[in-house]
Amino acid sequence: MSWSWRYEAADGAVLPPPEGAAQSFPNQADAESWIGETWRELLDGGIHQVVLLDGDHEVYGPMGLSTP
Repeated sequence: MSWSWRYEAADGAVLPPPEGAAQSFPNQADAESWIGETWRELLDGGIHQVVLLDGDHEVYGPMGLSTP
């Protein structure tokens, strides 16, 4: 399986991956590390939440990217 993120608007509408964003990761740790490094840029680009996927299976989310 490959790990990936589903990008969503604040209302949960699915958004296309941002240009230049990594499309898949070999494991969960790499996916989580990547989101930890890029969440601010994603938020600035209009992505408000993400869902972690293992293949087609939702692992967790939606996880908001904005700070309280």
